[in-house]
Amino acid sequence: MPDRPLEPTGDELRRLCDAAVAYVVRHIDTLPDQPSFDTDAAAEVAASFREPPPESATSFDAILARLDPAVRRSFTTAGPGYLAYVPGGGLPAAAIADFIACAVNRFVGVAAAAPALAALEATAIDWMAGLMGCPPGTAGILTSGGSISNLTALVTARVARLPEDFLAGTLYLSDETHHSVSRAARLAGFPERAVRRVPVDARLRLRPASLEAMVREDAAKGARPFLVIANAGTTNTGAIDPLPEILAIARAHGLWVHADAAYGGFFRLVGEGARRLEGLGECDSITLDPHKGMFLPYGTGCLLVRDAAALRAAHRGEAGYLQDLHGAAGAPDFHALSSELSRDFRGLRVWLPIVLHGLAAFREQIAEKLALARSAWERLRRLPMIDMVDEPQLSIVAFRWRAGAASAGDADALAAELMRRVNARRRVFLSSTVVGGRFVVRLCVLSFRTHADRVDEAVDAIAEEAGALAGLRRGPAPPSG
Repeated sequence: MPDRPLEPTGDELRRLCDAAVAYVVRHIDTLPDQPSFDTDAAAEVAASFREPPPESATSFDAILARLDPAVRRSFTTAGPGYLAYVPGGGLPAAAIADFIACAVNRFVGVAAAAPALAALEATAIDWMAGLMGCPPGTAGILTSGGSISNLTALVTARVARLPEDFLAGTLYLSDETHHSVSRAARLAGFPERAVRRVPVDARLRLRPASLEAMVREDAAKGARPFLVIANAGTTNTGAIDPLPEILAIARAHGLWVHADAAYGGFFRLVGEGARRLEGLGECDSITLDPHKGMFLPYGTGCLLVRDAAALRAAHRGEAGYLQDLHGAAGAPDFHALSSELSRDFRGLRVWLPIVLHGLAAFREQIAEKLALARSAWERLRRLPMIDMVDEPQLSIVAFRWRAGAASAGDADALAAELMRRVNARRRVFLSSTVVGGRFVVRLCVLSFRTHADRVDEAVDAIAEEAGALAGLRRGPAPPSG
């Protein structure tokens, strides 16, 4: 239809979809054999996309041919060997949900525009609240990820606990808290002095006694303590702050408790994780990243807030042009709970995979990741040149080079070289961090495609390369005889 250049016919649309599906299936089928990362010549590929927009059409086959090198010259985040940072999932079911959501292009920011779809998204949020142990009536929104969830929680706590002139407000976190929280404090208007760092214990968990002492001291000086961030699985090592003790202190001093459970929250799906995360559902707000523990695509975050009125008060605003749209029964107006009005229909990518696969499948995968991390820790701690940072509290295994007679700097250099050598094999991809001023290598097991074979391969590679480095460090053996 030449007069409708943007509207393919049914047959044309089917051919486009078939070609896209064929590309995706080939990509997923080859994931186990793809390198864990491949950024060789990535700069050249990236430069090829810096171009003016084309005036005339390009065939879809040609577009896929251009796209494929860009996909390949990257970290293979959806592959079984991706053990770096905190893996995102990329469930095929969620990709299908996004295809449907984008194609039907319904607006769910105002419930009246798509009542049933808004109810579907609200149901998915209710499911997550229930899985975290939150009470009925807990409000929530789907976000682009933990950073926006943390910012929204901080602003909600500010509005709920502080006056309009809030600069005396003080919030508490540990050095292990994700950097998005201190950034959120700055974006929310707090000066640097408002962010107080609470010491951690030997397992990198916030010390409740130190928290209480700091709150009392700050209040005595005229500050307004109002918020404490509790880590429910840190990015560095998976450390879990003592939630029951933190909650008791917070209730005694009128503090809002926000749990950053972006990485760790969904371990509550299994009994072992639920025991370790005792008290999570009692927090005033919780950040979750379904693109981590539920294996969904990047860009799927969630914020839960026990007090729905507080979340609504933090985002109140009036718009005359929306006066014709009234809330639909059984579904919230998400724009009234969020800083977003225009946004994609995120609910389907959460709801559809749960309904398609059932929660039992997710529980099975979560339990496996805990077991795999434990197995890796058991093997690595036996290596004479490796020091474990901690027994895994969730599914992160963190270790450093044992200093011994070497200086800490030499040990750190050896740890960095060990990681470089393991990654250079391109079967697994590890990442690093700094804990206590030391270089730490970390292995995070969270992909639904990562199983025992790849974790065993990672540990084997670490053991082999550590042995080779230890041999180089000792120098060549003396001649026999």
